[in-house]
Amino acid sequence: MQKQKDSSIQWAHSHDFGMDNQQGASRVKIVFWLTTIIMLLEITAGTWSGSMALLADGWHMGTHSAAFLITLFAYSYAQKHAHNRGFSFGTGKVNYLGGFASAVALAIVALMMIVESLQRLIEPQTIHFNEAIAVAVIGLVVNVVSVLVLHDDHHHHHHEHDDNGHDAEHHKHGHQDHNMKAAYFHVLADTLTSLLAIVALLAGKYFGWIWMDAVVGIVGAVVIAKWSIGLIKESGDVLLDKTVHSGAIDKIVDDFNNANNTSIEDIHFWKLGTSHNAAILSVVSAKPLAVDDYKQLLLNHLPHLSHVTIEVNVR
Repeated sequence: MQKQKDSSIQWAHSHDFGMDNQQGASRVKIVFWLTTIIMLLEITAGTWSGSMALLADGWHMGTHSAAFLITLFAYSYAQKHAHNRGFSFGTGKVNYLGGFASAVALAIVALMMIVESLQRLIEPQTIHFNEAIAVAVIGLVVNVVSVLVLHDDHHHHHHEHDDNGHDAEHHKHGHQDHNMKAAYFHVLADTLTSLLAIVALLAGKYFGWIWMDAVVGIVGAVVIAKWSIGLIKESGDVLLDKTVHSGAIDKIVDDFNNANNTSIEDIHFWKLGTSHNAAILSVVSAKPLAVDDYKQLLLNHLPHLSHVTIEVNVR
């Protein structure tokens, strides 16, 4: 009777290019719920009070609430499927997939807000200033609290060197710093828009500048549109495997030519996750170097290379 072979495969390295930051995820979760609650409050109050500034601030917080939700989903999904071999290059792109979908929806919201603000600029409506100001102040306070919650994690760094002297732990956690930095600046932007909404409402109440409310609504919509378009471009480039660090290709070609006259026949660079890149290239030389030497040449120009495949052909 033939002995059944063990179907398990021991990979040479992990294909987990997702995110693993439980402390950061917990902080983002707190800020997500704070932001979502105030978002709903401001959108409801802005609609009832007639304040476009407050409504714009609410929707702006909504863009960041969506961003936090995507981050949390990415943490969860990447962790759940970290060792799923069905994902050849891991699940690092889930963050960009969610970001692209939410950005398209938010761009539509921004367009609707601009149209509504322009209508109110032409035909001003009555605004319940006291109630709108009170809600805007609550939103500002919550945003300040959110900044404090994320502040420590934004400045948190770990360092641990491997046997080769490389900053291994920083390389491992570099993506965490990137995500927390993004969340940190999201809440800073929310704080600024809340402050602008308060200024517009105070100007309308005490100076009769009702037009300020509509103008701030337009400004808020433009900010959302700009953020959405930027996210669509960034996430779209990653989802389409656009070459990263394209400016470094010429330098890499020169370095390989100087390494025993090695020619690069084919080369691909793309992003696997927030701070994880991959490279596949085919080289040819009469006297090729060792594969590790070629990898080092790549690492001199391309940071965060987590997956490298090199085909060496002898001429």
